[in-house]
Amino acid sequence: MILSTGCDGSGSTRSLTSAITVTWVIVVDHDTGRLVWAAPGRDAATLHGFFDLLGPERCAQITHVSADAADWIAVAVAARCPNALQCADAFHVVAWATDALDEVRRDAWNSARGAISQRIGPRRATGHAKVLKHSRYALWKNPEHLTDRQREKLAWVAKTDPRLYRAYLLKEGLRLVFVLKGQAGKDALDRWISWARRSRIEPFVKLQRRIVRQRAAIDAALDTGLSNALIESTNTKIRVLTRVAFGFKSADALIALALLALGGYTPTLPRRPTDR
Repeated sequence: MILSTGCDGSGSTRSLTSAITVTWVIVVDHDTGRLVWAAPGRDAATLHGFFDLLGPERCAQITHVSADAADWIAVAVAARCPNALQCADAFHVVAWATDALDEVRRDAWNSARGAISQRIGPRRATGHAKVLKHSRYALWKNPEHLTDRQREKLAWVAKTDPRLYRAYLLKEGLRLVFVLKGQAGKDALDRWISWARRSRIEPFVKLQRRIVRQRAAIDAALDTGLSNALIESTNTKIRVLTRVAFGFKSADALIALALLALGGYTPTLPRRPTDR
């Protein structure tokens, strides 16, 4: 019986000599860790194919579904699994904040580079613009993983560009929400939304609106601790199968091998003794 599942869509090159890309949707059982189902495609119609095979009775028994907050997954799950609690993946939510932070960093870099161009004409970035260009990883990384050099860059950003540093703190504040989890995480998220709404940093103002729209799924993830880590790991293993096989001629061949390797199937092979 499948009670808790994770859904995701991904893609990979079909072969080493072809630029054609095949996409697929996978469903993984959180309780067993096994790949349950996969099919070519990456839309709601593809996912409906899984629910058609499962049937209304078993769909109604699914209690939790984790996903990356893609609309097409949410719509299909809401339509077919009336009792399922949808959980947004924490990694993807924090990645939204990282994207917003990088947008602010690019704006700051472009402004600094533009000021240089107006003074001395077009040339390679120097001074303030150069440091901003190479501060990306210091801003992206978690504080506990920063090198001494990256800490110095972050301190420089705090002194010279308060707006960019506030964007960094907003990113870290959202990450802290998922570290706290539970009611503490939800309370922290309330404060973060208020902070981002009043920040006057447009990428984060837009982000808080998106988070408000996804609030129910985020709260569910904070309460249950469910994430898409297992599903992303399965996607990575499927890509490894593709590389080891030097590509596949069809999506069906790739999916068949993925189900054999990751689905827990143990078929009886010809000319092999069976276990006694």
